[in-house]
Amino acid sequence: MRKLKNSELNRIDISIFKSIKKTPLIIILDNIRSLNNIGSIFRTSDAFLIEKIYLCGITATPPNRKITKTAIGSTESVEWEYINDINNLVENLISQEVKIWSVEQAVKSSKLKDLKSIDADKKHALIFGNEIDGVSQEVVNKSHGVIEISQYGTKHSLNISVAAGIVVWKFYNLIKSN
Repeated sequence: MRKLKNSELNRIDISIFKSIKKTPLIIILDNIRSLNNIGSIFRTSDAFLIEKIYLCGITATPPNRKITKTAIGSTESVEWEYINDINNLVENLISQEVKIWSVEQAVKSSKLKDLKSIDADKKHALIFGNEIDGVSQEVVNKSHGVIEISQYGTKHSLNISVAAGIVVWKFYNLIKSN
């Protein structure tokens, strides 16, 4: 087995990326403090052709050196928008028939590992909340569902960029399998 060279990866350029069909998946980051996490989520969004990222509340926006460092150019490829009030955004997306999923630990949440299918004909939005406080209860209440990543160790949370990678990968595969 031989490791591939960068020249063998057949990467597309930004103009092609912007013109191709995107995965009908939206990422919403609400009150994210870590600029490195924001940049990492941009990279994940580029990798899975995510339609758009919404940055809400105190979440920093590009251009920013710390975001750019981990995003490695994906702030230029992935469409994004800053919206101050996540509640207005969620209500607007619901009115457009987007299925809203909060990624949070909650009573009666759906375990990500048990999610076998989603309505691939609909657009979906995944909400990731503040590193300490998570997704607000008000937003959880407005969500169509709450997704929880099963964890088995002594800690009760994952780094947000790791959680986003796991959930986006799962949703990408569920959408593409339909």
